[in-house]
Amino acid sequence: MHATIHGERTLTDLDFARLSKLPGHVRPPSLAQLLASAEVTGSRAVPSDVVTMYSRVELVDVHTHRRQTLTVCYPGDAEPTAGFISVLSPVGSSLLGLKVGDVAKWLTPHGDECASQVAAILFQPEATGDYQT
Repeated sequence: MHATIHGERTLTDLDFARLSKLPGHVRPPSLAQLLASAEVTGSRAVPSDVVTMYSRVELVDVHTHRRQTLTVCYPGDAEPTAGFISVLSPVGSSLLGLKVGDVAKWLTPHGDECASQVAAILFQPEATGDYQT
C-alpha cells in the first residue's frame, strides 16, 4: 500500500525538518519521495491553501462524491476513527503539501486505487499564526 505523489508539493521548513528526523519510524517510499522533491518554504510564507501538518481538510472522493474531513498528523497522534490520519499512512502522505483543488491518490491495503480532491482546508496552523505545531 502506498501513496502516489503527483505534481508540485509545498512543505514548511519546520514540517520538512521534523519529517526528515522522525524517530523510530521507517519512512514509506512515498514520504521519502515527497521530502526529496517538495518545495520548502518558511512557515510564515506558506499559502493558507496548502495542506501542512495538523491541517484539517475536507475531501471529496472523485468516484463516489462522498465527503470526509481528515487531519494530517504525526504517528503518535493518529486516531483514524476520529479523523486523525498519520502522515506515514498512504492517505496522509498523499495529502501533505497539496493545495485546495488538487487530487490526492493512494492505494488501499487491498490494492484499490483511491482519489479525493482537496475541497477545502478547514484549519491550517500557520494560517492562525501557529508556526510551532
